Amino acid sequence: MTEEASAQHELFAMPEQRSLWQDALEQLMRNRLAIFGVFVAFLLVFVSIFGPWLSPYDYTQQNLFRINEGPSADHWLGTDGLGRDMLTRILHGARTAFLVGLIVTIGTTVLGVVLGAAGAFLGGWVDALVMRLADITMAFPDILLAAFISVVFREKVLELQLQLQEQYGWTLSQGNRVYLDYLVIFGSLTLVQWYGKARLVRGQILSLREKEFIEAERALGASNWTIILSHLVPNSLGPLIVSITVGFGGAMLSEASLSFLGVGIQPPGASWGEMISDNLGQWRFNPHLVVMPGVVLAIVVLGFNFLGDGLNDALNPEQRRR
Repeated sequence: MTEEASAQHELFAMPEQRSLWQDALEQLMRNRLAIFGVFVAFLLVFVSIFGPWLSPYDYTQQNLFRINEGPSADHWLGTDGLGRDMLTRILHGARTAFLVGLIVTIGTTVLGVVLGAAGAFLGGWVDALVMRLADITMAFPDILLAAFISVVFREKVLELQLQLQEQYGWTLSQGNRVYLDYLVIFGSLTLVQWYGKARLVRGQILSLREKEFIEAERALGASNWTIILSHLVPNSLGPLIVSITVGFGGAMLSEASLSFLGVGIQPPGASWGEMISDNLGQWRFNPHLVVMPGVVLAIVVLGFNFLGDGLNDALNPEQRRR
């Protein structure tokens, strides 16, 4: 091949094909705040898994001779009003935050996607019913509605426990009561936070199903399931991923708010919101007991918000053009 032909070949060669996800990952790696969010997310997962092995104390261990102490060599973040190590409590609170964020996010995503997709595809009274349920849920403040549901569910759970105790002599240990608190929080937050993802998925599907490429697929004889799985779902993933990431931090903040109000995770369970609430009386004398769990909660939620903003910039073509 001559030099002239080689130059023409290079000039008219097709550029390397890059997928949307490759472009999005490259864009995400350029965003320093998003990288900070990724670091916070990985750190939260690591602490949630290995937290109990990072501290020599148990999160329920009390020492009434060393209450409300400041930071020391034995207790790096001091002790609370019952002599429990604050660092250990914060590490265990990370597990609570991660579990609540994970389960609530999965629950709201599944419920929102199913109801939103059903409303968009079936239309008629199904769509009207889903949207009216979403409107009713939106009419109440999330925290107040979640607190109401939590109180009602907790009473039902306690009644069920008493019935089991009377019939079978089965009693709950303190650890099992904490797990029941988790279930109550999972259910209450899922029931009040599903509507955002349902409206998002419904809007995405309603807008996409009228596009020309969808009409072309129908003209070629593609089935509804093929269109849904090959086109509608993949094209709806970008906004949904962003919503999931931001919702993860929102679920953790909601759990902390419920625990702060006294209707969330109950002692001896560890929750950042519960730690802030329990130590408010020490604010003037031992402010670190309130500051440390508050700062940790703020950093984690802020990290997930930064990650969500970075994903939005990476997955939204309109944002990339700016």
